[in-house]
Amino acid sequence: MKTEKSGLVGAGLLTAVAASLCCITPILALVTGVSGVASTFSWMEPFRPVLIALTLAVLAFAWYRKLKPKPVNAVDCACEDEKKPSFLQSKKFLGIVTLFAVAMLAFPNYGHVFYSSKEISKVNTSINIAHKNFQQVSFKVRGMTCQSCGEHIEHSVNQLPGINQVNADFKEGTAAVQFDPAKTNKEQLVQAINSTGYKVQAEIK
Repeated sequence: MKTEKSGLVGAGLLTAVAASLCCITPILALVTGVSGVASTFSWMEPFRPVLIALTLAVLAFAWYRKLKPKPVNAVDCACEDEKKPSFLQSKKFLGIVTLFAVAMLAFPNYGHVFYSSKEISKVNTSINIAHKNFQQVSFKVRGMTCQSCGEHIEHSVNQLPGINQVNADFKEGTAAVQFDPAKTNKEQLVQAINSTGYKVQAEIK
């Protein structure tokens, strides 16, 4: 029985993490400096609704098993002492796992706070808006699945010199960049985007 309950908790935790891997990986890439792994789990995005539903179902069943009344035995056995469950079998641990799972499932909604690229873009725009030589280019980018993915691309492109503004839209699968051609060229922009693990498919004319 204890093994079964532990398995339910573990399964709920695993599916919650799996449901968010496509959006967690860009943050890990930023922290570790290994940008190329950002899109490693982007292929899992189509399965995210299923994984979310599975997580909620497993955790709901685990709570049901934990809270359901124990059957009343017709004959009480005095020789059987009821042992206090370990921490891993406790409601407190299940509550911690549930909160962590919810945080993982909601990660795409707040993952962008780990980036400051939009702030950089706004500052650069306000300073350089009078510059008349900026060029605008837009790319079709494959692999973005959530806002964190777009933020990761923006962060990477903003490391180049002469970037005035960059906006990566994961819903449209595009990245638009305003840049100074005297300091940066299109090839460098493509390299910066591709270095994140997401791939430029074509320039949008």
